[in-house]
Amino acid sequence: MRYTTRNHLMETGKPNVGIIILAAGNSSRLGEPKQLLTFQNKTLIRHIAETAVEVAGEKVIVVTGSSAALIENELAGLPCQHIYNGHWQEGMASSIVKGVTLLKETYPDITGCILAVSDQPFVTAELFQDLIVGAQSGAAIVASSYGNTIGTPVFFTKTYFEQLLQLKGTEGAKKLIVAHKSEVHSLPFPLGTVDIDTQEDYQNLLRTS
Repeated sequence: MRYTTRNHLMETGKPNVGIIILAAGNSSRLGEPKQLLTFQNKTLIRHIAETAVEVAGEKVIVVTGSSAALIENELAGLPCQHIYNGHWQEGMASSIVKGVTLLKETYPDITGCILAVSDQPFVTAELFQDLIVGAQSGAAIVASSYGNTIGTPVFFTKTYFEQLLQLKGTEGAKKLIVAHKSEVHSLPFPLGTVDIDTQEDYQNLLRTS
């Protein structure tokens, strides 16, 4: 396995990878769009989008569904693309398919992509860079590790795009991570356990700031 460093990645400019932000859900358990919750003076969707743009430049795609207009307005001025998923109620798979399809069409020479969600407030540019470094060092899938699981943000090389496009219903990236365990490199992200599903989760988050 060849070895790449984050410093080398930064020195060579923006990598030829995309970042797909899955932001189509309606946050039914929370009672309001989680993407628009504010933490440290910034909405969660603005934070993750700015972080993604810092790493991938214009190769950032935000998949919207419920509250699409509000989310797009919140991202005004950022060089990311938006795509509306009219089937968002069917589950995560439809958003992944929308994002990967647009990424392939817009950047046919792309080498891979990161799938990220909008409710992990402690995702950093350094984490995104480390996922890419892991892939450039030879790993086919690089997933974040937290709690007793591995998941998003997760990097897939382009060899997995067709399998991502075959996902259905509530299936997500985890299906491929489990199916290809031997190809997965895990990257510690302890704060990945912090996500926002309920008002209690959000209040707990605010108490940390």
